[in-house]
Amino acid sequence: MDPIVNLIIFICLGVAMVLLSILAITTQSLLRAAVYLLLVLICTAGLYLFLNYHFLAAVQLSVYAGGVVILFIFAIFLTSNKGDAILNYPFKRYLYGAIAVILGVGVTAFALIKHKFLYATDASVSDKEVDMKIIGEALLGTEKHQYLLVFELLSVLLLACIIGGILIARKK
Repeated sequence: MDPIVNLIIFICLGVAMVLLSILAITTQSLLRAAVYLLLVLICTAGLYLFLNYHFLAAVQLSVYAGGVVILFIFAIFLTSNKGDAILNYPFKRYLYGAIAVILGVGVTAFALIKHKFLYATDASVSDKEVDMKIIGEALLGTEKHQYLLVFELLSVLLLACIIGGILIARKK
């Protein structure tokens, strides 16, 4: 694909993710916030597709967009009344949030400036999809750059989300 087209797609996905993220945290409706989160996760899957990680895009759509967000929506429907709005918080909370955003952007900018990225000069290499065996070994291996522990911690996090949803939905 043409580098200009790649840049335009990347910028469109990035801008959409930033705008939808801002909308998700500034909206007054819990259901709209969950829908905006769903759209952010779909844009993230689009970035994975843009990077030729088809497996990760499918996992992003099925697990996060299809599972976790739907669990959030069910919890919202079970615990809130029609017309409930998000509470307005004092200005101090918004200030803390802005400071956290500035720190996050600073850390990201520092990492982008200090890290030397490798760019593929051969188009055949950059358009090649990563083999599933390599992804599986990286996710479920126990060596230096493999992520079995993180993978298992994510499964515990998802289990905690399910248990929390059940406890919230349970009648008193």
